[in-house]
Amino acid sequence: MKLLDIYARMKKDIAYVERELEESVHTDHSMLKETSLHLLKAGGKRIRPVFVLLSAQFGRYDLHRIKHIAVPLEMIHMATLVHDDVIDDADTRRGQLTVRSKWDNRIAMYTGDYIFAKALTIAAQLNDPRIHQILSSAIVELTVGEIEQIRYFYRTDQTLRHYLLRIKRKTALLIAISCQLGAVASEADEDVHNVLYRFGYNVGMAFQIRDDILDLTGTEKELGKPPGSDIRQGNITLPVLYALEDPQIRGVLLAEIERIRIADGQTDVTPFLKMIRNGPYIEEADKLSSRYIDRAIDALSVLPDIRAKRDLVDIAHFIGDRSY
Repeated sequence: MKLLDIYARMKKDIAYVERELEESVHTDHSMLKETSLHLLKAGGKRIRPVFVLLSAQFGRYDLHRIKHIAVPLEMIHMATLVHDDVIDDADTRRGQLTVRSKWDNRIAMYTGDYIFAKALTIAAQLNDPRIHQILSSAIVELTVGEIEQIRYFYRTDQTLRHYLLRIKRKTALLIAISCQLGAVASEADEDVHNVLYRFGYNVGMAFQIRDDILDLTGTEKELGKPPGSDIRQGNITLPVLYALEDPQIRGVLLAEIERIRIADGQTDVTPFLKMIRNGPYIEEADKLSSRYIDRAIDALSVLPDIRAKRDLVDIAHFIGDRSY
């Protein structure tokens, strides 16, 4: 698999970032240290640091400088996850107990706040106002996105535009600035920053759409959490929006969503999953994801043909096709 080849080639630099991540969440406060390390050890693809490292190769690649972007962006992502788990009442993530489940909601929220704050102190070591402007604006948008997600729980009147704006804030923006800031930190040309931002935005949109599809089609073993978690939490995702436009099942689907809402997600969602899986709605959502991947790859066409560019293309293909 090309993704594994990419990670293998970057093994030394990724391991360095991993060590820096662990060092960055270290604190003399025993509980904060324990909760932060629990979140860190839950793992993940570290896709955001990888995007930072690859994008930095279009400029002056200096890992000791780039780490001040790669580490904070992963930490911000980690903080959003722990906050998400509180909002969603999630007990597991990637097959492991969440911080809120192992401790409680208050500890989880303060853990997220701590990781956010530590991320900003690390990024502050780079003396470039653009970096801090981009980072702070993104955090504002992330927060708005979380509020909007709550506001639209179980809202079946939301539009495609609502959904796309929400996933931009929730996922695509952080991936976009990972690519952008990797180039900024390596002092690449501004045109390169903009190209990589567009690439990251489109990949990020596809990434979240695939996530939403997998929640409807995957197994608990594959997902590390029960399938149908989104609808249990009230999230109306793209395949469901497409299904709601189908007059043949709209009435039954509305009734099923209302049943799940009244039960506060504590009910069997198998009938709901069957309705979505048996129609063309997954395929329609997958087509939109593929269009975002095509746009991402097209955006890279103006960049020099170096290995980092080919790696970005391969990762984009993986994200578009991923099944976990």
